[in-house]
Amino acid sequence: MIVFDLACTEGHRFEGWFGSSGDFEDQRARGLLCCPSCGTSDVSKAPMAPAVPAKGNSRQEVLPPEAPRPPEARGLANTPMPPQVQQALAALAKAQAEALKNSTWVGDKFAEETRKMHYGERDEAPIHGQASLAEAKALIDEGVPVAPLPFPVAPPDKLN
Repeated sequence: MIVFDLACTEGHRFEGWFGSSGDFEDQRARGLLCCPSCGTSDVSKAPMAPAVPAKGNSRQEVLPPEAPRPPEARGLANTPMPPQVQQALAALAKAQAEALKNSTWVGDKFAEETRKMHYGERDEAPIHGQASLAEAKALIDEGVPVAPLPFPVAPPDKLN
């Protein structure tokens, strides 16, 4: 793989990874390259400095937040999360934390304990724990009401 520093006509710099110099030229000719900041497809190679690794004890520079990206450049994995999504995830995390306050951790006995409650072998109570994919599917096939938590939960003995 070859890493090229690229630049668009608006002056934005970014890097691209290609199998060869010919791959870069081919993708550019077919209009497959676009600037992640402004979305223009007028992209060319930028002058590059040799790759010299930074010292391990050097300070890292804090970069300012990126400017909003045009619609055609959104949806990429390396783009900032929209504020609405951040707010929704924060609300979901808060709701999960609130629900877990009244729930008991049962660890890897989750499938067994849930099944006991479903079949009346123990009193019903909110519980959470771990189950393998096969255990979760078996519970669902039996009609036992279970659902995965949206965010991972650390066992109580693993918390700080």
